[in-house]
Amino acid sequence: MLDESLLDAPEALAEADRRALLRGAAEAGARVRTAARHATEAGVHDLKPDGRPRAILIAGPGAAAICVADLLGTLAGATSPVTRLAPTGVAPAGGALRWELPGWAGSVDLLLIATPDGSEPGLSLLAEQAYRRGCTVVAVSPAGSPLAEAVPNSHGLFVPMATAPYELDTPLAASAPGVLWALLTPLLALLDRTGILAAPPDVVEKVADRLDHIAERCGPAVATYSNPAKTLAVELADALPLVWTEGVSAGPAGRRFAAALAELSGHPSLVAELPEALSAHSALLAGRLAASADPDDFFRDRVEEPAALHARVVLLRDRPIGGLTAAPAARDLALSHDTPISELEPEPGDELETLAELIAVTDFAAVYLALASGA
Repeated sequence: MLDESLLDAPEALAEADRRALLRGAAEAGARVRTAARHATEAGVHDLKPDGRPRAILIAGPGAAAICVADLLGTLAGATSPVTRLAPTGVAPAGGALRWELPGWAGSVDLLLIATPDGSEPGLSLLAEQAYRRGCTVVAVSPAGSPLAEAVPNSHGLFVPMATAPYELDTPLAASAPGVLWALLTPLLALLDRTGILAAPPDVVEKVADRLDHIAERCGPAVATYSNPAKTLAVELADALPLVWTEGVSAGPAGRRFAAALAELSGHPSLVAELPEALSAHSALLAGRLAASADPDDFFRDRVEEPAALHARVVLLRDRPIGGLTAAPAARDLALSHDTPISELEPEPGDELETLAELIAVTDFAAVYLALASGA
């Protein structure tokens, strides 16, 4: 059950935040600036690439690498295909994971390694394999990690991950807000340098400013009634979120939100893009998950018997392609089945800015849901 009183008690929130998740969300803008500085110091902006790579391969463990690959693939578009190398192994532990380059990878391809750990032997072996194939390697991981030594030995470029002092003694959650921006920012600078996407320093600074702005709107000192992230957390407390996205940037933001809900708060959700979501989830809304399917029993014991789980649509919107929007149809479908709907739409800005806003608000919501539910 969600303890709503905790959301409006900043000191109690800070005490409950043993994983420093809220602090990581609040410092996302500062993390972007630090990561950009690390990229500059590592020599990313001094690179003189000889044309664009044929393909971009991304390797790394867990939700962090999945999200980075998803975001970079969306931003790169059709300029160069982005492929995530899924690990194999007998367990999700870093020491058990292994990665393999596809048979076609070679000297015209770029391998990006992103990990908040850096101790995975499989990633060091992957860097060596890429060197033997002539594939260029760039890695982002904590300084002093085994990967930090292996990549330069394979003639690759290593960028130290921007970490905070309070993270050094605690294992980082892959979906933690600070982890995403620490891994993503140097790779944005790299792909901007290679001409695959547009992320010059001034745009990255705008992203950091937008993240600072969201931290002010969604911070722990802002009351729930005027805090969009706290409000969303309360709305999702006893619901199964159906995350519907519209717009190119909203897709990876929605998938990131689902991953954060699962890892940080143990909260299940389903994600789909409009307009396909209308057919993919229509049966869910017409079934027992609809609010009208199981009206609240007046005689239910509010202490011993929890309320039935019902769906709630979360509509994340960015600029729809061609100005066409399925949002009205989405609202009509949800409301026709008595299903409540929450909507988030970013303020105008560059694609990276609007994407950062959607991620930041939903990150805060996932963190608040985790803290107030005791996860």
